[in-house]
Amino acid sequence: MANILTSIVERQSNKYGDRPAIYHRAGNGNWQPYTWLEIARMTTQAACAMEILGLKETQKIAVFSANDPYILITDFAAFANRAVPVSIYATSSRQQVEYIVRDSESELIFVGDQAQYDIARAVASRIPALRQIITYTEVKRDADDNSTMTFSQFLSLGKSASQGSHDEVRRRTAAATPDDIATLLYTSGTTGDPKGAILPHSCFDAAIEIHHQRLTSLSDTDTSLCFLPLSHIFEKAWTYFALDCGIRVYVNADPKAIQNTIREVHPTCMCSVPRFWEKAYAAIQEKMAHMKPISRWMCARALNIGRRRNLGYVRQGIPVPRHLEWQYRFYNRRVFSKVQRIMGIEHGNIFPTAGAPLSPAITEFFRAMEVPIVIGYGLSETTATVSCFPYEGYEIGTVGTVLPGIDVKIGPDNEILVKSPTVMRGYYNKPQETAEVFTPDGYFRTGDAGYFDQNGDLILTERIKDLFKTSNGKYIAPQAIESRLGEDKYIEQVAVIGDNRKFVTAIIVPAIEAVKEYASRKKIQYRNLEDLLSDSRIRELISNRIESLQEGLASFEKIKKFTLLPKEFTMEAGELTNTLKIRRPVINRHYASQIEAMYA
Repeated sequence: MANILTSIVERQSNKYGDRPAIYHRAGNGNWQPYTWLEIARMTTQAACAMEILGLKETQKIAVFSANDPYILITDFAAFANRAVPVSIYATSSRQQVEYIVRDSESELIFVGDQAQYDIARAVASRIPALRQIITYTEVKRDADDNSTMTFSQFLSLGKSASQGSHDEVRRRTAAATPDDIATLLYTSGTTGDPKGAILPHSCFDAAIEIHHQRLTSLSDTDTSLCFLPLSHIFEKAWTYFALDCGIRVYVNADPKAIQNTIREVHPTCMCSVPRFWEKAYAAIQEKMAHMKPISRWMCARALNIGRRRNLGYVRQGIPVPRHLEWQYRFYNRRVFSKVQRIMGIEHGNIFPTAGAPLSPAITEFFRAMEVPIVIGYGLSETTATVSCFPYEGYEIGTVGTVLPGIDVKIGPDNEILVKSPTVMRGYYNKPQETAEVFTPDGYFRTGDAGYFDQNGDLILTERIKDLFKTSNGKYIAPQAIESRLGEDKYIEQVAVIGDNRKFVTAIIVPAIEAVKEYASRKKIQYRNLEDLLSDSRIRELISNRIESLQEGLASFEKIKKFTLLPKEFTMEAGELTNTLKIRRPVINRHYASQIEAMYA
């Protein structure tokens, strides 16, 4: 049988023809579709253009762009040639791009905008093997650049391809096997250089089939919003799966525009990371806090009824008592459906969420409102999903049950070990690192700690490398604490500190606008942001919020002191990975003086 990703365009264009497949935002701001037949035409042209430019089977091409439908065309054209697309985050630095291009031995690079073109040119000057740049948008080229072409010119090259070129591409497509590498997926690297996970087509074939078995509510009537970067395994694998289902995919190019985009698209499914739901939760809480008492009572009552119905009965597959159903329908009309419409998620089927912990309180809140958040767990090395909430019987506070065909066991130090046809072949050019992450009996060491509860649900406790021990010998799981604090509307980012220290502290980036609004309400005068954050009343506000959010934690786990920062952690400063995970060693280094002051 042909690889799913190699055959998907021909298969779906034969099935759906002129039916819209992928939507993009046109220059006039409106959403425009590419039909399956248009996707097939562009893929054929792009595949022939690659062959004309001298791309060989098994060669790598780099894709360095923000989300764009052309990324998917590039991927499918590469698959037709048995070539290997290598995704690079649009926010990557020149050094990161150079490392990945050099390590993957990419000869062509597809870029999005001017900033990415400029970086690609700088990299090409240092890597002679990188011989061709193709831009998805119009850019201002360097005066001495005579080789770069736009994607339109690239497609035109393929459109004029000879019969011989077409025949060669068809030969390559027919020769494709499950063992062919589909992509190198470079990990974001919280420590050290990124590593290229080798994901053959067999990994995607297995992952897509497993998801068909598990996610039975999805069909070609659904609409997916491509929100996370297509360089992220979560979005990449999900979008491939959605297209294999015949789901219409809207590609969101600007992450900052996501809230407006959701209200325009009304997706039935969308991958996201916890921070999206944390911000939505904080915004709703803020709105409720300013309601009149009777409206606040109405919302509290609605949530109570929603919890009883959706978590007490629907979650367990138990028929809902008639009187409770009547109450729920009343409050759903008056409260829940209005919130869902405002957010643009009123037609939700499933909203997969992974990448970091989402607090149980927020998960429960949205599930009570019948927003189908599906918590899951996976890694680049496992072609995304290892486990996720089932439709019924899911347990909040877990990452669900293991998907069919995936074998998970708990190893030494409670490490989660995975064996599955979705697990990577190894790390590209890194035999030692590859050997280190596999057990003698072939299980992949995830680096995450966890355990199974009595119902077979998987519970994550911490990233093993993130665990630290205080000088009193107590182990601290910082992500769990950071997840709790992420619920709060006054807290934007948190880095928990305490390795080999007497007690736990935190570097906190407050939600500046929320803090300013509080200062205005309390008539707190200040000259600048630093002045505001040093005000004792603001520090007392944050202190009280932290104390409340830490309820139930052991004394040694609680944050005893904190520092407020006037600026966010950023990828540009190296403090965050491209997937927005905290780089603790960098933060410890950048804020060493502030940290030392808390322990003075």
